Amino acid sequence: MFAEPASSKATTPRWRDHIWWSADGVRLHARIYDAAQSSGKLPILCIPGLTRNARDFDQLAPRLAATRTVYAIDIRGRGTSGYAKDAMRYTPLTYLQDVSILLDELALDRFISIGTSLGGLVTMLIAATQRGRLAGAVLNDVGPEIDPAGLDRIKSYVGQRADFPTWVHAARAIAAANAPVYPDWGLEDWLVMAKRTHRQTPEGRIVPDYDANIALPFKQSGGEAGVDMWPAFDAMKTVPTLVLRGALSDILSAETAKAMVARLDDARLVTVPRVGHAPTLDEPVAVAAIEKLVASVA
Repeated sequence: MFAEPASSKATTPRWRDHIWWSADGVRLHARIYDAAQSSGKLPILCIPGLTRNARDFDQLAPRLAATRTVYAIDIRGRGTSGYAKDAMRYTPLTYLQDVSILLDELALDRFISIGTSLGGLVTMLIAATQRGRLAGAVLNDVGPEIDPAGLDRIKSYVGQRADFPTWVHAARAIAAANAPVYPDWGLEDWLVMAKRTHRQTPEGRIVPDYDANIALPFKQSGGEAGVDMWPAFDAMKTVPTLVLRGALSDILSAETAKAMVARLDDARLVTVPRVGHAPTLDEPVAVAAIEKLVASVA
């Protein structure tokens, strides 16, 4: 179930929009949650998953922004960011380039990254290509090896052009397709998910909030990052890291998660019970683990 914030007033979303441009001319968007109090602590970058967007961090980002500035991004083709002109540019290496431009523009020389699924792959690539910049990391239900069963499940739905007449219709459809991922959820939880992952068109229809063409390179590559991710992961060896895994995950196996933690100098594995791929980061156990990791990084 989605966790209720301790204080609705304290966690009311408060962000400002930030726009930047990719090297190939795509207009990109991020939400900036300014720190409630100046603490001099390192900022946090939140990177969502394959079909997700900055709204995934609606509850978590305000909590973390009590003492740190938080940047929650819309990857190209998702949310408020523009769509790529060439669908084959929807790849992790392109997303890395886009994020790197943002980091340079904002002069974020050191930061903590929270990456869900695809966002975790991008986090690993940042560690490999920009040594010393990553001060801490949360890898949410993703690792250098992806379970084929989970990839097959994602390939079965990504890019489908569905639309619905109401939010309740959308929520019920999402629930029917994803009930094994969140077996304890009720309609209210699925409505929250629908509003995180879908948008309303000018005609009043409810549609997925991403470019369906992101499916093209994903399916052609078999869903992999396109490169061997273990060397990228190993670049995180000295980076304080939290590996979050959904207990029911079909993407990150328990064996891979344990192997990841064993390869790093400062890593912790936390399993979120009764959740598949991926934890929403609203679960109390996930929030507590993230806050502990963040607090450990100056």
